Amino acid sequence: MSTMKFCRECNNILYPKEDRDEKILLYACRNCDHQEVADNNCVYRNEIHHAVGERTQVLQDVAADPTLPRTKAVRCAQCNHGEAVFFQVHFSFFGGNTSFLLPNFDLRGLSTLLFYSLDC
Repeated sequence: MSTMKFCRECNNILYPKEDRDEKILLYACRNCDHQEVADNNCVYRNEIHHAVGERTQVLQDVAADPTLPRTKAVRCAQCNHGEAVFFQVHFSFFGGNTSFLLPNFDLRGLSTLLFYSLDC
Protein backbone atom coordinates (compact mmCIF):
# COMPACT_ATOMS: atom_id res chain seq x y z
CA MET A 1 0.00 0.00 0.00
CA SER A 2 1.26 3.44 -0.80
CA THR A 3 1.69 6.19 1.73
CA MET A 4 -0.17 9.48 1.68
CA LYS A 5 0.77 11.47 -1.41
CA PHE A 6 1.11 15.24 -1.76
CA CYS A 7 0.90 17.52 -4.76
CA ARG A 8 4.27 18.60 -6.19
CA GLU A 9 2.86 22.00 -7.16
CA CYS A 10 0.85 23.16 -4.13
CA ASN A 11 1.60 20.54 -1.39
CA ASN A 12 -2.06 19.58 -0.87
CA ILE A 13 -3.15 15.97 -0.46
CA LEU A 14 -3.56 13.91 -3.64
CA TYR A 15 -6.76 11.88 -3.75
CA PRO A 16 -7.36 8.65 -5.71
CA LYS A 17 -9.22 9.16 -8.99
CA GLU A 18 -9.93 6.81 -11.86
CA ASP A 19 -9.38 7.55 -15.50
CA ARG A 20 -12.26 5.61 -17.06
CA ASP A 21 -11.04 6.07 -20.62
CA GLU A 22 -7.52 4.75 -19.96
CA LYS A 23 -8.69 2.43 -17.12
CA ILE A 24 -5.91 3.50 -14.76
CA LEU A 25 -5.74 4.83 -11.23
CA LEU A 26 -4.56 8.39 -10.77
CA TYR A 27 -3.83 10.58 -7.80
CA ALA A 28 -5.27 14.06 -8.37
CA CYS A 29 -5.02 17.36 -6.50
CA ARG A 30 -8.33 19.03 -5.66
CA ASN A 31 -6.68 22.44 -5.48
CA CYS A 32 -4.81 22.56 -8.81
CA ASP A 33 -4.80 20.43 -11.98
CA HIS A 34 -1.85 18.21 -10.99
CA GLN A 35 -2.36 14.45 -11.54
CA GLU A 36 0.01 11.50 -11.42
CA VAL A 37 -0.37 7.83 -12.23
CA ALA A 38 -0.57 5.56 -9.20
CA ASP A 39 2.33 3.15 -8.76
CA ASN A 40 0.12 0.72 -6.81
CA ASN A 41 -3.60 -0.03 -7.26
CA CYS A 42 -4.17 -0.56 -3.53
CA VAL A 43 -5.83 2.58 -2.16
CA TYR A 44 -6.70 1.34 1.36
CA ARG A 45 -5.82 -1.71 3.41
CA ASN A 46 -7.31 -2.56 6.78
CA GLU A 47 -5.18 -4.90 8.86
CA ILE A 48 -6.70 -6.18 12.08
CA HIS A 49 -4.34 -7.47 14.75
CA HIS A 50 -5.96 -9.37 17.61
CA ALA A 51 -4.55 -9.85 21.08
CA VAL A 52 -4.66 -13.37 22.52
CA GLY A 53 -7.45 -12.40 24.95
CA GLU A 54 -9.61 -11.13 22.10
CA ARG A 55 -9.35 -14.47 20.28
CA THR A 56 -10.45 -16.30 23.41
CA GLN A 57 -13.52 -14.07 23.69
CA VAL A 58 -14.38 -14.71 20.05
CA LEU A 59 -14.32 -18.46 20.61
CA GLN A 60 -16.53 -18.18 23.68
CA ASP A 61 -19.12 -16.13 21.78
CA VAL A 62 -19.48 -18.49 18.83
CA ALA A 63 -21.60 -21.01 20.73
CA ALA A 64 -24.33 -18.39 21.17
CA ASP A 65 -24.20 -17.18 17.55
CA PRO A 66 -27.44 -18.29 15.85
CA THR A 67 -26.04 -17.62 12.37
CA LEU A 68 -23.34 -20.30 12.56
CA PRO A 69 -24.08 -23.81 11.26
CA ARG A 70 -24.49 -26.58 13.81
CA THR A 71 -23.78 -30.30 13.63
CA LYS A 72 -24.51 -33.39 15.73
CA ALA A 73 -21.97 -35.47 13.79
CA VAL A 74 -19.04 -34.75 16.14
CA ARG A 75 -18.45 -35.36 19.84
CA CYS A 76 -16.34 -33.12 22.07
CA ALA A 77 -13.21 -34.89 23.35
CA GLN A 78 -13.41 -33.02 26.68
CA CYS A 79 -17.10 -33.11 27.64
CA ASN A 80 -18.52 -35.71 25.19
CA HIS A 81 -21.29 -33.29 24.18
CA GLY A 82 -22.82 -34.24 20.82
CA GLU A 83 -23.56 -30.83 19.29
CA ALA A 84 -21.16 -28.20 18.02
CA VAL A 85 -21.01 -25.07 15.91
CA PHE A 86 -18.41 -24.92 13.16
CA PHE A 87 -16.76 -22.27 11.03
CA GLN A 88 -13.75 -21.83 8.77
CA VAL A 89 -10.62 -20.23 10.22
CA HIS A 90 -7.52 -19.15 8.33
CA PHE A 91 -4.30 -19.92 10.17
CA SER A 92 -3.38 -16.24 10.00
CA PHE A 93 -5.99 -15.93 12.81
CA PHE A 94 -3.30 -17.32 15.11
CA GLY A 95 -0.94 -14.47 14.22
CA GLY A 96 1.44 -16.65 12.21
CA ASN A 97 2.35 -18.75 15.27
CA THR A 98 0.87 -22.16 14.48
CA SER A 99 3.68 -24.26 15.95
CA PHE A 100 1.38 -25.41 18.75
CA LEU A 101 -0.88 -27.10 16.14
CA LEU A 102 1.60 -28.89 13.89
CA PRO A 103 5.20 -28.07 14.89
CA ASN A 104 6.86 -29.27 11.66
CA PHE A 105 4.56 -27.59 9.13
CA ASP A 106 4.18 -24.06 7.79
CA LEU A 107 0.42 -23.46 7.87
CA ARG A 108 0.40 -19.85 6.62
CA GLY A 109 -2.18 -19.34 3.89
CA LEU A 110 -4.13 -22.48 4.82
CA SER A 111 -7.48 -22.78 6.53
CA THR A 112 -9.48 -25.41 8.38
CA LEU A 113 -12.87 -25.99 9.93
CA LEU A 114 -13.08 -25.44 13.69
CA PHE A 115 -15.72 -27.22 15.69
CA TYR A 116 -16.70 -25.67 19.03
CA SER A 117 -18.80 -27.64 21.52
CA LEU A 118 -21.97 -26.00 22.79
CA ASP A 119 -21.40 -27.43 26.25
CA CYS A 120 -17.75 -26.59 27.07
